[in-house]
Amino acid sequence: MLRLSRQLGYGEPAPSFSLPDVEGQLRNLEEFAESPALLVAFICNHCPFVLHIIDGIADFAREYQSKGLQVVAISSNYPDEFPEDDFAHMKLFAQERNLPFPYLHDDSQEVALAYQAICTPDFFLYDANRRLYYAGQFDASRPKINRPPVPGLPPLRTDLPVTGEDMRAAVDALLLGDPAPSVQKPSAGCSIKWRPDKDPSWS
Repeated sequence: MLRLSRQLGYGEPAPSFSLPDVEGQLRNLEEFAESPALLVAFICNHCPFVLHIIDGIADFAREYQSKGLQVVAISSNYPDEFPEDDFAHMKLFAQERNLPFPYLHDDSQEVALAYQAICTPDFFLYDANRRLYYAGQFDASRPKINRPPVPGLPPLRTDLPVTGEDMRAAVDALLLGDPAPSVQKPSAGCSIKWRPDKDPSWS
C-alpha cells in the first residue's frame, strides 16, 4: 500500500538506537557523533520504491561521505508477508548492492516507532546536534508499478531519472549552515510492515 512520509518534529532530537548490522555487530547513534550530518533511512529489501533508488542512494552516500555525511539504513519490516525482508536476506541485499553504509535490523520495530517512520523509503536528516533538519523525498523519481491513482495525490513521476536532487540540496544546505528547505516534499513508498501488536494508529 502506498504511503507518504510524515513531515513533523523539525528540530526534534534523533531517537537513540542500538541495532545489529548485517554482520551482527551492534551499532548505535552515539558512534556517529562526530559526523556533521546524519541521514537515517528506513528501507527494506522488497519494496519497488526502494529498489528504484537504492543504487542512487549508495552512490550519493559514497559521494557525500567525504563531505561529512554519515548514512545509516534501517529495515524494520515484519517479514511474515515478505520473507525476503528477513535478516538473512538483508545481508545478501547489502552484499549484492555493495551498500557503503551500515544496514541495521530493527526486529522489535521499536526504533521505527521512535522515529515515527511510515514508509519505505523514509528519510530523516539530522544536523551536527542531531536535530531533525529534513524529512522529505530523495527525489521525485518513482518506479513504474501497477497501482490505481490515489485520490488527492498527483500522479507518480515515472519518467524522471534518479538524481537525489532533493536530498542533495538539503545536505548541501545543512553543511553550509543554511536554513532547512522551506518546502520538503514527502517521500513515497510501501507501508512499513508492522507486527500485529505494533501497528501504530498513524501508519
